[in-house]
Amino acid sequence: MAKPGVFDSDPTVMAKAIELKKELQKLVRTIVDDEEDYRTETIDQARETLCALKELKVKRRSLSLRLRETLSCPEEFKCPLSKELMRDPVILATGQTYDRPFIQKWLKGGNRTCPLTQQVLSHTILTPNLLIREMISQWYKSQGLELPDPIQYVNEEGITEADHVFCTSSTKEAARELRLLTKKMPSFRALFSESVEAIPQLLSPLSEIKSGSSIHPDLQEDVITTLLNLSIHDNNKKLVAETPMVIPLLMEALRSGTIETRTNAAAALFTLSALDSNKALIGRSGALKPLIDLLEEGHPLAMKDVASAIFNLCIIHENKARAVKDGAVNVILTKIKNGIHVDELLAILAILASHQKVVEELGDFGAVPCLLRIIRESTCERNKENCIAILHTICLNDRTKWKAIRDEERTYGTVSKLARDGTSRAKRKANGILERLNRAVNLTHTA
Repeated sequence: MAKPGVFDSDPTVMAKAIELKKELQKLVRTIVDDEEDYRTETIDQARETLCALKELKVKRRSLSLRLRETLSCPEEFKCPLSKELMRDPVILATGQTYDRPFIQKWLKGGNRTCPLTQQVLSHTILTPNLLIREMISQWYKSQGLELPDPIQYVNEEGITEADHVFCTSSTKEAARELRLLTKKMPSFRALFSESVEAIPQLLSPLSEIKSGSSIHPDLQEDVITTLLNLSIHDNNKKLVAETPMVIPLLMEALRSGTIETRTNAAAALFTLSALDSNKALIGRSGALKPLIDLLEEGHPLAMKDVASAIFNLCIIHENKARAVKDGAVNVILTKIKNGIHVDELLAILAILASHQKVVEELGDFGAVPCLLRIIRESTCERNKENCIAILHTICLNDRTKWKAIRDEERTYGTVSKLARDGTSRAKRKANGILERLNRAVNLTHTA
């Protein structure tokens, strides 16, 4: 980082300062020594010299400050043209962000292309990048500085930039740029946790669209994906989830977005649900229902993220009841029977099985033969373990299913084999089932 006096060593600046000081000393000496004979013009000259010296001092300080800012600020806050910290970031038609005076100078020079991408511009309107400006403002405050207010510029057509803040094309371009920044730069993701206004600014394009109006698919996808990128950063999880408009927008994206948007919305809910407080918040909001609906649709691109989100949310007991009420058991069991994402869905079923209603539904939907078949045929120890854990819960709560398990044992010895060769947890559950079955047989003989 540059030291405060870095520009004091500039030979040109130093020479000019020495010259002004000498001139000022000469004029002051004339005024002081010649009590009556000095002219009023001498006073004026001294005043002008003093002002010039002051102006030079202010300029040196300003240059020094700008250098320190530029050296210490995050790269994403620097204008691609000036390489300095942006004071008034604006978005060009291509979606790139520049500092206003530098991109205006570029455009006034007759250029009609983007300096970075070389794309021909569809228009020369400059839209304020309010989110980046807010992030820069937060950085300024963290440095003990204050960001100057931007000047209201008027473009060549006589239209103020404020008239174009919500220009659809520019909004889409800004959303795309934010998506890329939050994907590529962890440091940029981290900045969102420092400002309570940053997330609402990000979501304003979607939240301001009136109910019934169509949201451009690209805009929705970029904003939802940006939320996903932000939620990866641990310090953002609580802030993102507790911003009032976030969960409703993610739920709307689950229902109405493109498959890529729906997948990313599910992934965002999965990432946010790493916090227990967020699990409860997301569950109360009703997000399990659109997740289960998307799971039922079974699009290959979305299945893994959806299953992961449901699993995370159902770790807490209150969400298990919500998932059961929203039809999760039948949907999950149907997918398992069809051999779709068996690993992930068995894990969900295993944690849901502690809910009494789930045991009843598993019996009604023919889960026992399906689970026994997976234990018999699968080579995955984790799947066998989850299956026997679910069967153990069924045995504890529903004696009507004992016959099916006993018949399986007589024909294939499925449970006995698992009691000998399974994981430690699988052995424990399998032996528990065998003991119950044996006790039941012994009680029958005794009777």
